[in-house]
This record gives sequence, structure tokens and C-alpha cells, in this order.
Amino acid sequence: MPDRPSSLPDTPAADPRHDWTLEQTEALFALPFPDLIHLAQRVHRAWHVPNTVQLSTLLSIKTGACPEDCAYCPQSVRHAAGVEAEELMPLPQVLERARAARAAGATRFCMGAAYRSPKARDLERISQMVSAVHELGLETCATLGMLSPPQARQLKQAGLDYYNHNLDSSEEFYGQIISTRSYQDRLDTLAAVREAGLHVCCGGIVGMGETPRDRALMLLTLANLPQHPESVPINQLVRVPGTPLAEAADVDPLDFVRTIAVARVMIPRAHVRLSAGRSSMSDELQTLAFLAGANSIFYGEKLLTTGNPDVAHDRALLARLGMRCEERGAAPDDSLGGAAAAAARGPSQAAVHGAT
Repeated sequence: MPDRPSSLPDTPAADPRHDWTLEQTEALFALPFPDLIHLAQRVHRAWHVPNTVQLSTLLSIKTGACPEDCAYCPQSVRHAAGVEAEELMPLPQVLERARAARAAGATRFCMGAAYRSPKARDLERISQMVSAVHELGLETCATLGMLSPPQARQLKQAGLDYYNHNLDSSEEFYGQIISTRSYQDRLDTLAAVREAGLHVCCGGIVGMGETPRDRALMLLTLANLPQHPESVPINQLVRVPGTPLAEAADVDPLDFVRTIAVARVMIPRAHVRLSAGRSSMSDELQTLAFLAGANSIFYGEKLLTTGNPDVAHDRALLARLGMRCEERGAAPDDSLGGAAAAAARGPSQAAVHGAT
């Protein structure tokens, strides 16, 4: 059997790392699948309560007419995807949906709006939504496009907990899917959000035609940020008719699971979210993703403009797996991470080394 790459860490680290190399990242992706899943499970149990899933609900509060040209997005005004533009949703309607999400078991409520960057008058209305949802006892999240530092501070003052702004892919591949904003624009927004004291939700999309190296580079960028994202959504491309990626090739399901597992190993404290694309995933594939360290899902019948498994189906799957819903505000604890990581290392490294 081939020797295990010497650059690959032997064990789950007692503390999150920010010094990963591309060689180490690609070595993780190249592990035999059972070894990678074994390592991801050990890291997951070192930092998180096992068999729990955090439930988030995503609501589109302003749909369509986005000036960006993201090749995967049906909300772009440049694509003939049939998405009708809608004005910013009124506050009472947002609150009605937030209460329904809370009643269904969601602990985080994410509000998404199709903007390049929100205008001041819209951001004031969104801030009111954030404050009202926060008062319901839900964690609040928003994804509104690019933010300036003052905009991020305004949302923080309104009670926002998380801001989602995905990298989507590697910097090398990025120009093939988006031309209307740069990779650095995305990194600048992440920096503004972090400086405002907000939690960061940032991940990417698998299945846009990127290479395994692109997936490795995306996770490397996230893992080597000065502070890791608290949430890392891993999306499987939803191929929407009318978008440039409508005919993209299928992703090997095991390659998708590998991406989940490597994210778990490299960004251990984060909630790794099994995100868009679940409506086309079998229960067995979703179960593999949970085994690989996914511990968050978007919960509800729609993700912005695309479908999602319904609440009853998700509840039934979690019940079949013996998994339970995470309570609001639950997060990995440093004492759990240090002690459990040491326990997870254990005396035997056979599976991680690929030995028989």
C-alpha cells in the first residue's frame, strides 16, 4: 500500500490551524475514502457534540433583478431563468415566516436579498427586520452582497449574529463564473464583517466545472483566514434552466462528500452546513455527508428561489439516523476541543496512516 504523505498531520489538532499548505490540503482529498471519513469523524467529535444538527431557515426577502452575473444564480438580471423581480418584503411578512421557522425547530433565521450591495434606505429596513427577528429569540443571519465597514457595523448594532458571503470557489477558477466583482471584493466584505464583530458564514459551491485543486484552494483560503468562519456552507450546484451552468456535468457524490470531510478537518470549530442541492440528494448521500462531519442544514421548503426537502422529510431522516436538533446558541467549547481532541488521537493511527 502506498505510504501516507509525510505532509499530512497525524492526528486532529488540539487547536485550529491557520498554516495549512496546498500539499497538505490535496493530501487530505487524496486519502482513501474510509480513512478520510474516519479522520473527519474524529475531528468532528473532538469539537462538537456528536449526532446533533443545527437547523437554519433561509428566506428571500428581496428576489431577482440582481445586476451581478454569477453563472449559477437564477436571480441575475442577465440570465433568462424566469425569476420575477420582487420588492423588499414587508416586515410583518418576514416576522410571520420567522415565527413559523422557530415553531418548526429552526434556531437560525437567514434573510437573503439579491443585491450587489444594499442601498442605505434598504439597509435601514433590513436592520429593522434583523432587530425584530432577534427579539423572537432566533439567531439572525443575512446575505445581502458586498458590505462596507459602516454597513456591517449598522447590521451588528441591529442585532445581526451572522453574515453569509461565500467565496464560491478558488481564486483561480472564480473568473470563469463571475466577472462583475472580484475575489478580493469578497475577501474585503469578509474582513468588514469580521471587524464589525459579526460571525462569518462562508463556503462555496461544488459542481460548477471546477477541478479538485480548485476545491482544495477554496478550503485552503478559508482555513488560513486569521479567524475561521463559524459556519461553512458546502453547496452542490443546483442547475437552473436559463443560467449558464444549466448543463453542467454531474458531480461524483463521493467527491462532494470528500469536500465536506476536508472542510471538517481543516476548519474544526465551524458548523459545516450541508446546503443547496439537498433536494436532489438521496437520504444515503446526506447520511454520508453527516458522517463526514456536516452538522448543519438549511431547513424548509425553499432556498431563496430553489427547492429544498420539506420539514417532515428532514425530521423523518434525522429520526431514522438517531440524530437530534441542536439547541439555539450551542457552539463548540475550547475545553471540549482540547480535551476531546487529545482523546480522539488515541493510541492507534492505523486507519489514518492507511495501514492494514
